[in-house]
Amino acid sequence: MEPTLVRDEKKTLLETTKESSIDGFHKFAQLWSLQTLADLPDRIRNLWQQLIGSYWFIPTTCVLAGILLAPLFLTIDEYFDREAVKEIAFAFTGDADAARSIMTAIAGAVLGVAGTTFSITIAVLSMASSQFGPRLLRNFLTDTPNQFVLGAFIGTFSYSLLVLKSIHKFDVGLGVPQLSVTFAIVMAIICALLLVYFVQHMVHAIQASHVIQDASSDALENINYWYSDHCDIQHHQDILQEDIKRFHTWPATPIYAPVSGYLQQIYFDSLITLTQDYGGVVQLHANLGDFVTDKNVIGYFYQCPPGHPSDQQKTKTSNLAILPRHPDGMFWQRFAACVRIEPRAVHSNDIAYSLGQVTEIAVRALSPGINDPKTAVNCVQSLTICLSVMMRRQPPSPYHFYVPPHDNDESKITVNEPRVATLAVITQTPRIADFIDTSLGEIRRYAVADLMVLKALCQAMTDLNYARVNSAQQQTLLHEITLIERAGIENLSYSELVDDLAAMCQQAKQFVHNEDAQHQHFRYLSKFATHINKALEVQSS
Repeated sequence: MEPTLVRDEKKTLLETTKESSIDGFHKFAQLWSLQTLADLPDRIRNLWQQLIGSYWFIPTTCVLAGILLAPLFLTIDEYFDREAVKEIAFAFTGDADAARSIMTAIAGAVLGVAGTTFSITIAVLSMASSQFGPRLLRNFLTDTPNQFVLGAFIGTFSYSLLVLKSIHKFDVGLGVPQLSVTFAIVMAIICALLLVYFVQHMVHAIQASHVIQDASSDALENINYWYSDHCDIQHHQDILQEDIKRFHTWPATPIYAPVSGYLQQIYFDSLITLTQDYGGVVQLHANLGDFVTDKNVIGYFYQCPPGHPSDQQKTKTSNLAILPRHPDGMFWQRFAACVRIEPRAVHSNDIAYSLGQVTEIAVRALSPGINDPKTAVNCVQSLTICLSVMMRRQPPSPYHFYVPPHDNDESKITVNEPRVATLAVITQTPRIADFIDTSLGEIRRYAVADLMVLKALCQAMTDLNYARVNSAQQQTLLHEITLIERAGIENLSYSELVDDLAAMCQQAKQFVHNEDAQHQHFRYLSKFATHINKALEVQSS
């Protein structure tokens, strides 16, 4: 009896362990497939940004290239005709002592220059941090030419060191590795040219106009990522479905942030797949760039009620439907893989972060320690370009739908026939007014006593008026002009300056109110300028 009982217990324990292992493997495989296959382009893009954002990636790649090129050229030297090398005009044809001297000189020189370039880079980063802001350091660190120059120096050093180590062996058995030494000489000449380029590039990179242009280009790239240049008619038809009006009445489960930090990325494909597996809708209230803690409620999971049309969708198993179910442990694990939260604000496709870089340059330029209103004006103009593009584009929709694969053929869908789509994810979408307030509005709050910047902000409102497409944008511009006028009235020192700004704001309001303003040219003329023009006309007549 006892051996049989022990054998049964062992069998039961073995089966239990086997079943739990298989179950765990399936869960791991499911989670791994979601993390690697869904949203693969965005995940690879984030990984690439992290690699480029690190200062070591390109230089390390160059070092590895030098380590690989050294044995390659040494192997070629073993089988290359040495008489043919002498016919090459610039090829090295000296003895072993000359080869050692040249390789030693090249290795020592490029390593010393690499240290110099590194010191210059650190000095530039220190200056940029104090003048432009610490968030702009990434733009200097990710400067590809800067990384490549440093990588070329230390890559040449690694190559020269390995060739120098092999000269004695070649001298005894095969002769001097002439092609390897020749390639080192060519790389030394290239490094000398790169040093000149590096100095010119760094002088150009620390200019305020160049820094502003790079930051605004980054913002335009993110705007093009989110804002479309055309309207998706099929998506517009999906928004008319009843679930959008009724989902908030479904049973809701709060969603807490997996960890504390800054929300940097939302992987929509993975999140949509998650909502379909659990039969519900996820609504996120946190925007990209928001700071959250692990106790913050960042959204809700609304579970579909029984009998919802989505219950009828079939799985791969015949006659098996996906029924709504309450979130479990696997749901929270998979949700944590659907969002990327970093402990610090990093570069991502967040538009507000990119615009904030340009805004930070303007705010620091207006500080008493720097006092550079011209740079602030340039920032206002760059922000105007970015906001103008956003106002003309189709904003991203907060509604995201699941479309079955067999119904995803757009060519078979007519304009009057809505496609089969299921509401899956709802996000918060910032408005144009929010971006204007956090960019140009932030500059206004720091430039309340600077007439030049206030007038540039007023001019920016008239420039944005050319891009407005609805009355809401018009009201936003008028409201901002009113705030600019009030800031000048309450903070400018002289009454003449106040009258000048007030007159410009009034002309700007009239221009924005005009329905045909987009076909007219706006130019502010002060009372003094109008008086001078009349006097000149009288004299000329």
